[in-house]
Amino acid sequence: MLATMAGWAGAQDIVLGQSVALTGPSAELGREMQLGAQLYFDSINAAGGIRGRKIVLKTLDDGYEPARSEANTRRFIDEDVLALFGYVGTPTSAASLPLATNAKVPYFGAFSGAELLRAPFNRYVFNVRASYYDETELIVKQMVAEGLTKIAVFYQNDAYGQAGLAGVERALTARKMKVFARSTVERNSNDVTAAVGQMLAAAPEAIVMIGSYGACAEFIKQSKAKGLLARYANVSFVGTRALAKALGTAGSGVMISQVVPSPWSERYPWVMDYQRMIKAKGAELSYTSLEGFLAARIMVEALRRGGDASRDALVRTLESMRDVNLGGFPVFFSAENHSASKFVELTVLDRNGNVRY
Repeated sequence: MLATMAGWAGAQDIVLGQSVALTGPSAELGREMQLGAQLYFDSINAAGGIRGRKIVLKTLDDGYEPARSEANTRRFIDEDVLALFGYVGTPTSAASLPLATNAKVPYFGAFSGAELLRAPFNRYVFNVRASYYDETELIVKQMVAEGLTKIAVFYQNDAYGQAGLAGVERALTARKMKVFARSTVERNSNDVTAAVGQMLAAAPEAIVMIGSYGACAEFIKQSKAKGLLARYANVSFVGTRALAKALGTAGSGVMISQVVPSPWSERYPWVMDYQRMIKAKGAELSYTSLEGFLAARIMVEALRRGGDASRDALVRTLESMRDVNLGGFPVFFSAENHSASKFVELTVLDRNGNVRY
């Protein structure tokens, strides 16, 4: 997985660069995003590739640290990859995006809903998933519908946390409400003792959580153990499977917004293809690997339409993909809109860690 790039790709291969966490507290997100994409690319390569050319996904570990992601991005650009694909994280994207933009390299399908990937408009950024604004709007709408008014935010103290906090503030402001209380955790840390203490003192009715699965799980477990009766809700970046595993029975009632359909769904043919490939690999189904799989499907569609010719050809081809239907899942890009989907739905964990709707 972390082999040197030399020897990974042949002269005619279509090479994509991916920087994600493969180690550290957020490693499951990176590994899952890579897994889903790799499975789909492998299936295309096994069927002859793109006009005989194989798709090579080069993945490097950044440990969910911006400086390492930036270094990986420089390396990919030097290696002349066709595009940067499936990066995981807002702070890592914030560090890498200026390099991609300056080099005019497409930055495609990042696992982040942050506005910095959406506004101001950037010709080289293409988002597959809905935004954190979309997710937090639905979460707040649900909480308010339940009669909850004291809505707090627990967030990671970086660009990701700030992006989610801004979404919650936006949704509350539209309802003439304000954030009731707030507390933070540092990136790549599960030390939430102070944050839990602050929330216990404030006693909110609901808490929107913008963090990674380890910190969010620890926060929920400690808060529940100390008697804080609140509605807990997470945005999709938390990683549903990782969060459920970390929470165990403490996950009962925890809400999570999702930006792709259920990986257990039998409604979409492409999701059933994903299920078959995951099972053949001996891996577990997850929302995160399904998102990687979906991003790979859209990328392959663009490559098939001529996007493999050059970086600029890929940009122009993606922009021509209006009203594309990939197995029942609508995708829309244009020269003015680089966000393919606004799909969001809410799920809840039961005491066995299963996802309910």
